Amino acid sequence: MNLYKLLLKPFFFLLPPERAHGFTLWLFETGLKIPGIKQLISATFQLEDTRLRRQVFGLDFSNPIGLAAGFDKNGRHFEAMSQLGFGFVEVGTVTPKPQAGNPQPRLFRLPADEGLINRMGSNNDGLEALVEQVKNRKQQGLIVGGNIGKNKVTPNEEAWSDYQKCFEALFPYVDYFVVNVSSPNTPNLRALQEKEPLTHLLSSLQDLNLKKDRPKPLLLKIAPDLSPEQLDDIVEIARTTKLSGLIATNTTIGRDDLQTSSARISEIGAGGLSGQPVKDRSTEVIRYLAQQLGKEVPIIGVGGIASAQDALDKIAAGASLVQIYTGLIYEGPNLVKEIKKGLLKQA
Repeated sequence: MNLYKLLLKPFFFLLPPERAHGFTLWLFETGLKIPGIKQLISATFQLEDTRLRRQVFGLDFSNPIGLAAGFDKNGRHFEAMSQLGFGFVEVGTVTPKPQAGNPQPRLFRLPADEGLINRMGSNNDGLEALVEQVKNRKQQGLIVGGNIGKNKVTPNEEAWSDYQKCFEALFPYVDYFVVNVSSPNTPNLRALQEKEPLTHLLSSLQDLNLKKDRPKPLLLKIAPDLSPEQLDDIVEIARTTKLSGLIATNTTIGRDDLQTSSARISEIGAGGLSGQPVKDRSTEVIRYLAQQLGKEVPIIGVGGIASAQDALDKIAAGASLVQIYTGLIYEGPNLVKEIKKGLLKQA
């Protein structure tokens, strides 16, 4: 019996989505401070097995299931969330300066489609605040990724400077980096996915990275809306700049084949669509990239994972690791354990 879906989800869904997100995280953090609750959470949700271990990007993952960026933008809750059994967590997207993001409401549920539309606009407390959170982490065995971006007011021609600032400040405290140029909610950001600006941006970061005593994995997160020609460019760029990996995919600006009424979709307006509606396209992109790159550039699969089978489909398409976000909201915290069970049946 899924108690989350039976009891908690109906209550949370009465609240506006953004408020529900904040309240859920507060409730979870508070609960973990009660004597015995942390042990109960671990016993309920964690499932450890050596067969789940993966070595990817030169890092040792206890299991291949991660928490996607955006869930914990400011790095306040990643250690609490790790209690649900994640093998890794990704904080951010972070920008050098704090930014408020877009006006509320900016997060919308599509229950009929088990999806979300967001136009958050990379709201975050800024680089300095995130560094303070991650540098004090207690769980040293937990793999933490830093998802980095640019401020809205920074012109694309100067975007490299924002990414470099984030990279340098976070370098001592995260285990890998993700360059986010694929959010649809920062004006003109996706233009950075074009071949010339993207090659310049990634090359500048790799130059910094390779000057370090121990360079860290550098990944690129891409949109699901790229054409075959653009995906071919991504393949070439990944090789040219010697990327450690790709994350496929971010949210989509598409609105095809939704169960939610067109009137409601028009009322919501712009934003990136996540969850089940992006599942198949995300898997297609993973398969295409994996066919071109093989094991040369590992892929983290994300987009519409709401069951063990969804995760297995991403892995079968070529993903080495997977991440979840929207599926967690619709299915609840037991999703991580259910995916592990599915993986172990295939082991």
